Amino acid sequence: MKHSIKAPSVGESITEVSILKWNKANGDAVKNGEVILEIESDKATVEVIAEATGALKILKPEGERIPIGEVIGEIDDSVSGNASASATSATSPSPTPTPAATPSPTVQSSGSNHPHLSPAVAKLVSETGINPSQVAGTGKDGRVTKGDVLEHLAGGNAAPQTKPTPAPFQNTQTETRPGERRVKLSRLRLKIAERLVHAQHTAAILTTFNEVDMLPVMTLRNQHKDSFKAKNGVPLSFMSFFTKACISALKELPAVNAYIEGEEVVYHDFCDVGIAVGTDRGLVVPVIRNAEQMSFLDIEKKMAELAEKARSGKLSIQDMSGGTFTISNGGVYGSLFSTPILNPPQSAILGMHKIMERPIVVNGKIEVRPLMYLALSYDHRIIDGKEAVTFLVHVKNKLENPLELKPEFING
Repeated sequence: MKHSIKAPSVGESITEVSILKWNKANGDAVKNGEVILEIESDKATVEVIAEATGALKILKPEGERIPIGEVIGEIDDSVSGNASASATSATSPSPTPTPAATPSPTVQSSGSNHPHLSPAVAKLVSETGINPSQVAGTGKDGRVTKGDVLEHLAGGNAAPQTKPTPAPFQNTQTETRPGERRVKLSRLRLKIAERLVHAQHTAAILTTFNEVDMLPVMTLRNQHKDSFKAKNGVPLSFMSFFTKACISALKELPAVNAYIEGEEVVYHDFCDVGIAVGTDRGLVVPVIRNAEQMSFLDIEKKMAELAEKARSGKLSIQDMSGGTFTISNGGVYGSLFSTPILNPPQSAILGMHKIMERPIVVNGKIEVRPLMYLALSYDHRIIDGKEAVTFLVHVKNKLENPLELKPEFING
């Protein structure tokens, strides 16, 4: 009996997923309950479990976009399958890949032979009966492209002796040149692009800056980080200090923790803080829910859990849903200064940056201190400049006086 493997539903409003990776090759033996492939939506990566034991037949290759519910493979329980354990990549049911290094020198279509044309162009001119010598080529070295043929059919591009000059910065290339590769954007990357462009087009984004002297936080952390990790099994990072400082500021300035919906402002009496995490597949923002109720230890444990899930591609849609405010730490990559983009529908995001020693005046004397630039990007439709500056000053003051954050590990 053959058991169908269907693209599963991974969340409300998601109608399409991509096959990220087959863990087995075509014809391999699989066991009931075994992870056989990973699929990717525009929000998360999901593992698909075998629901039968038998031989696997792959019907859809890696990278293909599949509607929810479509059959992507089969398990035949009447066949034992190959004994090989698994395949690191099974991109196609076809066992023999086609080399892509050298293009075919001669193309035949409908009885016509056009050795100087690409396969797509040769097919088009053969089907339409056009003489390619009558078409002005705009491709490399005067080659005729598919766009040239279509323009000729529409009544233009009829003078072979005149090669049109492309407009400045206009990309007229329609075919991949040697040394170029074309790779489809992942569903996650497409969604990231969509959301960032949406944020730029719908919000009045403004960024304000300040700097914080990190010496007090660094001193306190250095005093307790070893005992903290030994006792709790997780490190004491700067992120828990920043999260606590932001929560304190959000309570004082509720507009920063709100968002606009239609003609209304939606305020929150809770702080669901998103922590931006960079992964190989793109930027994701898992959410620490009800962070205002958490201790330093609670925040560190949750961040460690979410970061590991992000790196391994195990974040669920629930892990990334919601969020009322976001913190992004570009400093881990060496960024000194940046203007973060809002994570819609949120109205604000705090950017942390690299800690650098710089000279400053302290009590009338020049001292070298570890300083960090802070950047708050915000939606000016709901947050005024005064509120944004006040928020940053509040965060700065809490970090420069970290005992006001009441770190429980000092007494613990």
